[in-house]
Amino acid sequence: MTSQPTSPDSDDELVPDEPLTTKEGWRRFTDHRTEPPAEPDSTTLSERGRTELEQARRDYHSDLPLANTPTIRQVLSTGRLLIQLNRRQISARRGLIVSGDSGTGKTTALTQFGRTHEHVVRRRHPGPAGQHRIPVVYVTVPTAATPKMLAVELARFYGLAFNSRATMPEIVNTVCAVAARTHVELVLVDEIHNLDLATRSGAEVSDQLKYFAERLPATFAYAGIEVEERGMFAGARGRQIAGRFSLIRSTPFDYGTDQQRTAWKALIGTLESTLRLHHHKPGTLVGLADYLFERTGGMIGSLSQLVRGSAVLAIDDGGEYITRDLLDRVPVDHAAVLSRPQRRKRTRPAPTTQAGA
Repeated sequence: MTSQPTSPDSDDELVPDEPLTTKEGWRRFTDHRTEPPAEPDSTTLSERGRTELEQARRDYHSDLPLANTPTIRQVLSTGRLLIQLNRRQISARRGLIVSGDSGTGKTTALTQFGRTHEHVVRRRHPGPAGQHRIPVVYVTVPTAATPKMLAVELARFYGLAFNSRATMPEIVNTVCAVAARTHVELVLVDEIHNLDLATRSGAEVSDQLKYFAERLPATFAYAGIEVEERGMFAGARGRQIAGRFSLIRSTPFDYGTDQQRTAWKALIGTLESTLRLHHHKPGTLVGLADYLFERTGGMIGSLSQLVRGSAVLAIDDGGEYITRDLLDRVPVDHAAVLSRPQRRKRTRPAPTTQAGA
């Protein structure tokens, strides 16, 4: 099924006051499907219709369907197993942590895990009764977080408002009551690297998360930047976290072996198959695998930006196919620039001299 061209104020678009950290924003995210717009005969379209169609095609390529990376597959398989193992546990439930550099797909893996589980719950509980369930909660750890700030973030997800005089126990008890009533099964906590166990506030936030994990009948999954290096598993609290959480490392793709190059090309081929450009020849991007790895350093986020950006440029210039020149015009993040493999400079052979010269 394909969708019709949509205007910029389409209901499918996330609005600023409904981020993923609210139940409304999370519901929009889980309901959203990226589908190419229907393309009627252009000769029958009005000028406005052609303009709207072109914008719909840009929007589609700006939001290409997600490639199923090894990290996502590992998070999904591990997460599903942990949810099952935790289903009958009263305490000491097991969780997972996704850790890695920026741009390697940590948040994407975390949110896709939540989205997949939400769809599983909906299939298990169809009809009106399932509509009242909120099986997945998504929050981020604020910078310099305190236990109360974390509790307020959870409350905000549910749309709960408290005045400034509300005590910590009042907020926590209300959140736990609402979460239990709406059948929470999975709590996603992003930006966990903002939690510093070496500080008093960080240690208190860690204890607060543990308390929520004991109170809520749910599996907890975290994501953060290089959490091992940031002391997540250091000290008594860190050892307790290490004893309850499985660590999944999110890393850039490698390109040294035949198997690694094959995996990289397969990822490019998957992204290329989602393109809906009128004159693009399949296999063009796969043929540029070396160049794409050099530009991105194997970062999935940077690769996605290159492909999506060049597709939009291909529509804008009317060519409807991606070339290396178009790819060169798409900027990538600074982390990808820094991680680029250094090309070995070609050295000219030393000039030979003739005997007797």
